[in-house]
Amino acid sequence: MDTATEGTTLPADIAAEAERHDLLTLGIEEEYLLVDAAEPRAVEAVDDVFAELPEEIRGGVQHEYYRSQIEVASPPRLDLADLRAEMTRLRSGVAAAAERAGARLVAVGTGPAAGPNLRIVDKPRYHRMRDRFGDLSPGQGMCGTHVHVSIPDPETGVKVLNHLRPWLPVLQAAAANSPLFAGRDTGYASWRSMMWERWPTVGPTPYLRSHEHYLTLISDLEASGAMLDEGMLYWYARLSANYPTVEIRLGDVTPTLDDAMLLTALARGLVATLLREVRDGIEAPDVEHPLLMAAHWRAAHDGLEGLNIDMATREPRPAWRLMRQLFDYVRPELERHGDLETATVLMGRLRAGGTGAARQRAMLARGASVADVVDELAALTKATEPDR
Repeated sequence: MDTATEGTTLPADIAAEAERHDLLTLGIEEEYLLVDAAEPRAVEAVDDVFAELPEEIRGGVQHEYYRSQIEVASPPRLDLADLRAEMTRLRSGVAAAAERAGARLVAVGTGPAAGPNLRIVDKPRYHRMRDRFGDLSPGQGMCGTHVHVSIPDPETGVKVLNHLRPWLPVLQAAAANSPLFAGRDTGYASWRSMMWERWPTVGPTPYLRSHEHYLTLISDLEASGAMLDEGMLYWYARLSANYPTVEIRLGDVTPTLDDAMLLTALARGLVATLLREVRDGIEAPDVEHPLLMAAHWRAAHDGLEGLNIDMATREPRPAWRLMRQLFDYVRPELERHGDLETATVLMGRLRAGGTGAARQRAMLARGASVADVVDELAALTKATEPDR
């Protein structure tokens, strides 16, 4: 719910290369659950983990809403391999610190195992949120992934937000990684998404007339009491309040860096593709809000293993076909940014192995327990090698 701040100023050499070749930079934020070293339940271990963090990664790590959560944020990068190296450093460093603190780092959307409701972090803003909004997110914590892609200016960014709206449900489906909650299968691929939608400002980005319209909506929402500040604007895509980026709030945190890097590459490819449409004067389709809500619900329910809505035809189609359609749509920008080969390999791995939700359910179908699933998720979270 906050943003970590390591290396948020773009190095001069990267900025110069991005401008010279008209390329977009990207960064990623991931939230994780902290679980007991031996049992699958979440634990209030964040302060102990912070005490064990090596100095060289502290700038990229921060608290989240619950004491059972921790968040990392990469510095902005141009090359996907460099971004992976940064995330390897952060994931492995925080995982090792968690183990020294008697806990485990787990990349999962919400707590798979039963356990008591845990306390929020002792920060004034979080206490104000709890006082205003009550118990909207009971449990052990909700963990997501946010991708930042650079934009030239806010006015252009608002136009990109309009163009993004029809594409975001399939990215949410691809990130689905929370079928289990409190020890049972919820029937949803992303139960985190359903819990998250309790907050009053969560949902599809509205169709925006201008940057002034965007700022007016923020002001009106603050005045209404539906959010304390701009940081609580939880639309599925928004302009960053701190950086010259579009922030795409993809959905659940993914279990592996393979998954995270694929979705990050696709997010950049999509923004770059849509920027070209904006520059060409192509108007964004004004997809009806109820249809977008239905598509996001379908993403949470089915993940990639079921159906979603084709926004062009308004008909249900296999979600994997829509994912393939997205990949083909952004292919030229994947190639231009040097991501095509990596993204093609990672897309094949995701197709073969399924989403995080599908993998968890496959384990249960083979007779594994919820504890076994958490063990596997913890192992995947700290396994940072490109091949799995």
